Parts: sequence; C-alpha cells; structure tokens
Amino acid sequence: MTAIPAVQPTGSHRGRRAANRRSGLPEGTPRWERPALAAVLAVAAVLYFWGIGHAALHPFYGAAIRSMAGSWRAFFFGGLDASGSISIDKLPGAFWPDAVSVWLFGPHTWAAALPQVVEGTLTVWLLHRIVRAWAGPFAALIAALVLTLTPVTVALTRATIPDTALTLLLVAAAGALQKALRTERLQPIIMCGLWVGLAFQAKMLQAWLVLPVFAVVYQLASPGKALHRAVRLLVGGAVALAVSCSWMLIASVTPVASRPYLDGTSDNNPFALVFGYNGLSRFTSDPTAFGAVAGTAASRTTGNTGWDMLINHTVGPQIAWFLPLAVLAAILGVVRRTGRPRTDPPRAGFLLWGGWLAMHTVVFSISNGNHAYYTAVIAPALAALAGGGLALFRSEYEAKHHPDAQHEAADRWHMALPAAIALTAAWALVIDWPTRFVSWLLPIAVMLALCGVVGLWSRGPRTSPRRINAALAAGIAATLVMPAGWALSSLNPLYAGATTSPMAGPVGKSYFEHPRHAPRRKGLGQPSARDKALLDYLTTHRHGEKYLLATQAAYTAEPLLRAKSEPILVMGGFTGKTPFPTAQQLGDLVTARKLRYALLTTQRPSTPATDWVKSHCTRIRPAAYGRRADGSFSLYDCTPHA
Repeated sequence: MTAIPAVQPTGSHRGRRAANRRSGLPEGTPRWERPALAAVLAVAAVLYFWGIGHAALHPFYGAAIRSMAGSWRAFFFGGLDASGSISIDKLPGAFWPDAVSVWLFGPHTWAAALPQVVEGTLTVWLLHRIVRAWAGPFAALIAALVLTLTPVTVALTRATIPDTALTLLLVAAAGALQKALRTERLQPIIMCGLWVGLAFQAKMLQAWLVLPVFAVVYQLASPGKALHRAVRLLVGGAVALAVSCSWMLIASVTPVASRPYLDGTSDNNPFALVFGYNGLSRFTSDPTAFGAVAGTAASRTTGNTGWDMLINHTVGPQIAWFLPLAVLAAILGVVRRTGRPRTDPPRAGFLLWGGWLAMHTVVFSISNGNHAYYTAVIAPALAALAGGGLALFRSEYEAKHHPDAQHEAADRWHMALPAAIALTAAWALVIDWPTRFVSWLLPIAVMLALCGVVGLWSRGPRTSPRRINAALAAGIAATLVMPAGWALSSLNPLYAGATTSPMAGPVGKSYFEHPRHAPRRKGLGQPSARDKALLDYLTTHRHGEKYLLATQAAYTAEPLLRAKSEPILVMGGFTGKTPFPTAQQLGDLVTARKLRYALLTTQRPSTPATDWVKSHCTRIRPAAYGRRADGSFSLYDCTPHA
C-alpha cells in the first residue's frame, strides 16, 4: 500500500491527467487501470443486464411498482394498487426509481428491473473508487472484480428487491466516512449520515447496522480532539436519524383518509411498520411486537440463521467464497499497523470493512431467519477486504524480494500472499463440495492455483517481474473461477432461484417441480390466459364502481395488478391478516356502490371481511370468468340485489 509516485508534467502525462479527470480517476493512475476498470464495469453491466426482459420480477413488489407508476398517492406512500388503499409492507424508497422507470418507459419487465442494473453497476464503480483511495489501484481492481462476480450480487441485481439500493447507498456512506477520516471538516460526516438515512428508506433498520461500526471507527481514527470528534459524530448521527425518520413523520401527520392503510400494522402506525413488523418481530417470539400483525414473524422464518448461516449449503455459495481471506485480511491488516498513529488510514479501512462484515454476521446469526439474498449487503465488505488484504500481502512479498530489502518483518510475512491464494482456492472447493455444481471448473481452478502458488513461492533472485506478475494473475484467477461459475449460472432462469428469493446455482431448482420445464416468469403487462379472462369479465361487468374488485390478500391480487393498473381493494395486505378493511368498511363500500366483486382464496386465512363476503355475496360459477372449478379461488358478486 505504498503511495503512488508522482509523475512529471510531460505532454503525455498531461494528456493522461485530462483523461483521468474525465474518468473520475486521480492523477498518477497506472496505464493499465483505466482499461482494466472499463473491462470490469463492462462485465458487470453485461452480467446484470443479461435477460432483463425476463427479470425476476417479485410478484408483490412488481405489482406495487406498476401501481406506483400511475398514481402520486400510490407513488409516495407505496400503495399496492392504483388507488393506494393499502401500502406495501416496506418503506417505498427503494421502489421509487423502479416506478419512475416504468412511468417513463411503460409497463415492461425490463423497465422495472433497469434501475437495479444501474444500481448494481454503480456500486461496483463506487467501491473501486473508495478502495483505491484507501489501498491503491491493485486492491481496487480486485475489490471490483470480487463484487462483480459474487453470485448473489448477480442474481439480485436482476430482481426487483430493495437490497440492491440498500447496498449502493451504504457503500456511498462508507465512502463519505472514509473522506471524513482524512479531515476535520463537518461536511463529509454529514454526507455519511445523509446516505445512511437514504439507505433506511430502502431497507429500514438494516441500514442502521453500520452505524455502530461507523461511529467507533470515526471516533478512533478521525483527526482532531476527542470532544470535537464526538460533536461531529453527533451531528452526523442526527442527520442520519432525521433523514431516516422523514417518511414516517410525514405519514404520521397525514390524515389517514389521505394515505393508504399501512400493511403489516394493527394500528395503521408507520413506526409500527418499521420497528414492529420489520423490526422486533424478527428477533423475538412475540408476533405482535410493537403493533405488528400477528403471525408475520413466523411467515418470514426461512431457517437461515445461527452462527454457521453464512457457510451453510444454501447461503455459502451465494456469498462466502472470500470469507476466510476477508477475515484474515481484517485481522492482519490491523495487527500489521500496530504502533502507527491513531489516524492511520490503512488500519482504519480494515477496521471499517471488518466491522461491517462482523456486525452483519452477528445480526444475521441471531435473527429469526434470513433469505440468502439479505447477505448481498456484506458483499462490498468482503470485496474490499479481499482487495485490501491481497494488496497488503503483495506489499510484504515485494518488500522481501526487493534487491535492497532489509525488512525483518518481511521474512515472516512474505509468504502470506501465496498462502492467501492457496487458502482461498481451497475454500472454494469446500463451498462447492455439497452440490458439486461447478465441479467441471475444478481442474482449471487447481491448475491456476498451482501456477500461482508455485510461481510466487519459488521466486528466485533472477526471476523476472513479468513472470511474477503472471503467477500473481494466475493465482487471483484461481480464486475467481468457481464463484464466477455460480454467478454465470444465474443468467439461466432455472438457476436464478425464485422471484421472491433470487439465488444463483442449483438451489433454484428446488422452486420448480420439473426443473427442465421451469415456468415462464410473468412480468408487467403479461397476464396468463386465466387472468386475462377474469379481467375481461370484471371490466365488462363494471358499471362505475371505484374498485375493480376486492381480493383476499395480496397473493390473489398480484397477477391482476401486474397485468393492469386498476384500483383493487386488497383485503388483509401481504399476509391476509392486516385488519383492513373491516367488515363494516367493506359493507359500506358495497352499499355506496364503490365495490361489486370479491375474489377469495382457500390459500389464505379467513378474516371478518372475508366472512362478510361469504355471508352477504353470491358466488359466481367459475366457468363464467375463465377458471376451472378447482376450489382454490371463488369470485363473489356483492351487489345488494344479487
């Protein structure tokens, strides 16, 4: 991690400076860096954009995105349908770019997924800049490569799920904090708080997991007196809190008649939505914690919990390929910088990214269960530590083999570079072993690892630098081969997991009864023949009612909302248990002729509102609206004369 040598302002250097300024890279950039970064970004863009027309459109969020694109009320409050009668069960911030894209380009699947592609590619570029400022161009390129080829990143970036936006915003916050560690100015720490607050709008409390790490690192490593550091830290924290709570405060002061009922809450309280339904209920056995709707915690338990969560056979192949290297880099990066000044930037960087990794690992391990894609937020930390660690080990290696080397520590540490490559390559075999999914890549990985380790280990005084660089490149390639195989597999829908839980590799097969005949994913504006027949029937028999129909839970409404943006009264919200509307409210809508039809399902629990439909409405023969009499769905006509 030596400083980049200064260059003389010759004509060629002046031209390179201008090019670097245009690309956002600092002066003194090596000749190889710009084309290498461009290549990595091109790979990221292709991987993330591939097959975007059939992207993994989350059924629930996809329905909301289309509704949000056609109504300001639904847009701001995250309304599930065009009328904004009930909200989604998250804050809407992460879906605002998706809704804007659909508004601009039309109701297409690729339009809903396009912002995720942009966010994923921006995260790679931004992480490169941040790691470069911390550990140099070599570390930055490795970090960008690792992040680009992390399997869960590739699978998630082509899905409409909030974690992509969360990751981008938190990486931006880490970059602002890194700037704050180099100066006593207030502006960088304010920007850090701003980015964290915006990340909260994307994924709520998960955005706050980095705050304890940021606070400790800033207080330990920022310049200035302790009191001044504490004051700046409080200001940054206040900004993060204010921006985080802004939407909740606006929703709180908005009359309930002017906004949707907030899904997942028993009292229509935005703070219950965030701190109860999406907070305490995930960490306690109380399903009604802080106003959450009963039963929601159990519905989200996935089994991915415990201290081995990151390395189990489902989650491990998504994220854990560089986990041992990252842990080793974090520990040795701090140990090797002992005795340095308190504000030592390299040590602060290892503390920052190592703390990010440790905090998320602990929280994921004690929560009530996690989807594998939740771990995408730790991919930047793993990538940064992998890049920074290999750069550190490389500097120790070069210090030992420099012609004038007299550094005793190098005698003890110079073999850390080939050892780290060997460890990472061996760990990849462990990760892939339970499924042997990319075992055909094993000979390539072993061959590259042997070339790299042997070439670095057997360096002699007459070994050319070109040969050493080739050995290093082979070793790094060996660590990337197998995760790249998993990442590329997600380009095939068969190996991309479910739309509700995007994952790479053979875990996706478990979502299909017949893997060779994976169902075609239904995007925006693509109703099935059955749904089209139902929509045609409802439209034909609609005579001025506000709502096209009422449905039992979001599960019943999702395909209709994705196919056509219409006001649909979603009774019970996502789980079907949210107490909206009440039986009285439903009856009043029918009496006022604002609602005629209701679609019930046996796959969700009954509520007072659905019981009212069964007792006051007339069931319609399934053949009339294009469905078979399978008993799972029933359409009712609720007009008073029926």
